[in-house]
Amino acid sequence: MKKKFSKKWKSSKQPRKQRKYLANAPIHIRRKFLSINLSKELRKKYGIRSISARKGDVVKIQRGKFKGKSGKIVSVNLRKGKVYVEGIQRKKQDGSKVNIPLAPSNLQIIELSIEDKRRKINKVKQSKNKLEKK
Repeated sequence: MKKKFSKKWKSSKQPRKQRKYLANAPIHIRRKFLSINLSKELRKKYGIRSISARKGDVVKIQRGKFKGKSGKIVSVNLRKGKVYVEGIQRKKQDGSKVNIPLAPSNLQIIELSIEDKRRKINKVKQSKNKLEKK
């Protein structure tokens, strides 16, 4: 099996091929794998179901040990496909604290940071406004 990433690959039922696609994907495609669903209020407001994770967004944890807790995204790791949330930490053996990597599928965005001009949300807002004016 080739190690190179295929742009023509559509889908497969075989888990090994799905894992291969995820593992060898370039950064611009990996960004899409890190999308997090929005809360009901944000879905109504923006008309979008999910959006890619970004530093500064406030998320609520839906699954696992920290279920129900919320915090700001501190960093996003594209290589591992994980998100780090402020305040979600584990104590190490030496007493220091370290952030815990979380899967984006287990999170929900409560608040969006719309400071970035190129964020998709701004484009959606603009297109919605154009439709309402017509």
